[in-house]
Amino acid sequence: MSPGTAAIDVAAAVIVADGKVLAARRRPGLHLAGYWEFPGGKIEVGESPQGCLQRELDEELGLTCLIGRYLGQSVHDYGDKRVRLVAYLANVVAGSLEPVDHDRILWLSAEELPALQWAPADVPLVELAIRHLCGGDCDQG
Repeated sequence: MSPGTAAIDVAAAVIVADGKVLAARRRPGLHLAGYWEFPGGKIEVGESPQGCLQRELDEELGLTCLIGRYLGQSVHDYGDKRVRLVAYLANVVAGSLEPVDHDRILWLSAEELPALQWAPADVPLVELAIRHLCGGDCDQG
């Protein structure tokens, strides 16, 4: 990270349903447009990652989710900012999927996840999501 580069803490939800994970593509006009990500957002001052996810998933997707266990983290330097992305498992409990910051939503199996063009900070989390879905039994070759 170059001197003066801002560091940002971001939370991401690996939303799981029926053995699949929700992937969201960033809409045109946004930073990293066209890249896929696990939904979430910037953790505000005084906010927990879980609280951030509850707020962001409601604002961005119209979903109420139960935020589960910590899955892992990724740190990526985008040049103008350094992002520390912390991921938690989540399950939808209410709401209808109405994306705001995304132009496409997919539910994907472990085998399908690597095929997308993921945002750089999300790439290490894809591996963690695959391991979670497979319970260590996937052939990721």
